[in-house]
Amino acid sequence: MEGNKILIVDDDKNICELLRLYIEKEGFKTVIANDGKTAVDLFEKESPALILLDIMLPELDGWQVCREIRKISKVPVIMLTAKGETFDKVLGFELGADDYITKPFDTKELLYRIKAVLRRTSSNNNNDLKIVKYDNLSINLSTYQLEVAGKIVEAPPKEMELLFHLASNPNKVYTRDQLLDEVWGFDYFGDSRTVDVHIKRVREKIEGASDKWSLKTVWGVGYKFEVK
Repeated sequence: MEGNKILIVDDDKNICELLRLYIEKEGFKTVIANDGKTAVDLFEKESPALILLDIMLPELDGWQVCREIRKISKVPVIMLTAKGETFDKVLGFELGADDYITKPFDTKELLYRIKAVLRRTSSNNNNDLKIVKYDNLSINLSTYQLEVAGKIVEAPPKEMELLFHLASNPNKVYTRDQLLDEVWGFDYFGDSRTVDVHIKRVREKIEGASDKWSLKTVWGVGYKFEVK
């Protein structure tokens, strides 16, 4: 993988050119796709380090592209779209998107997010084997594999990272802002609802697997992985 290559996927060629200029000015290389099918083909050919992915695309939409890429890779994906409704964000995260930014966007903010995601990815890749195990639960952040009650459960990367972080610090209460800082990165520009969405999805995957631990809401404060 070329560590500084970014795949820009948008059917608006003017936006692609604008993004290319700003991103290359920061020292990255870029490749551009104007439809979903080309995006998947270029991803397999170019092996980019990160994808900026619009949702409304010809051939395959952004959700379909994200789904196809997640079948074969954990490469970071930032959804880039004019749609800002919560439903669209939830769907993007469920499919494995790492971040989400709504048009019209501030270029400086977008560049911050790109760099933050790449830093986290690099940090994860350079760490030793990362596994946390409890009764009927195994979280492997090296392979991004979640096992619940003896069965492999599919989970997007950010859900895995959030659960791993909480489970690595049992009984410690985290505020939403702390989780945004420590899981998403200190320069993440999202809001606390992002944490709530991910907690809800994680809880659906692991709830009821054991009576020895649970993912708890601490009302008025945040969340903790409680071990009894």
